[in-house]
Amino acid sequence: MSSTQLTDSLRRFDASQGPRKLGPVDGHVAELGGCDARFLVWGEESGGGFSLVEHPIPPRSLCAPLHRHTGVDEYSFVLEGRMGALLGEDVVYAEAGELAFKPRDQWHTFWNAGDEPARILEVISPGGFEHFFREFDETTKDGSFDPEALGERYGIEFEMESVPRICAEHGLTHPLLG
Repeated sequence: MSSTQLTDSLRRFDASQGPRKLGPVDGHVAELGGCDARFLVWGEESGGGFSLVEHPIPPRSLCAPLHRHTGVDEYSFVLEGRMGALLGEDVVYAEAGELAFKPRDQWHTFWNAGDEPARILEVISPGGFEHFFREFDETTKDGSFDPEALGERYGIEFEMESVPRICAEHGLTHPLLG
């Protein structure tokens, strides 16, 4: 589905159109270089209140550089595996069935802290930030990726130099390390 088709279908869809069902492999997937995002609920569907994405995470993989969001909270519910997260200065681990909260304006990152694949559900509130993942995927594929413009549009800033340090401290890999 093209970006225009996806945007048009989201404009036409909201919760007032009734129930729907997604199967275990349904939904649009954004390829994010190791920690993909499968879209389950778009912000447009929830009236802007939240979005829901699933992140499958390969073993011992860092999902993102240290970053923080303006005006967006994230709640990570671990479906399987073990998630590690750096939340401010604290390192926390969440097992299957546990939830980690990543509040707005706090530096954070997360990773698969185990030797088996992990999967998390990420509730993003308010909705809308999920489009960052969609645009990241599209622009890296078409060569128009502009991290500063994308970060400004979605209220996110990255500390790219954190990747080697975090990977070394926690025995992780990340696509930026080659």
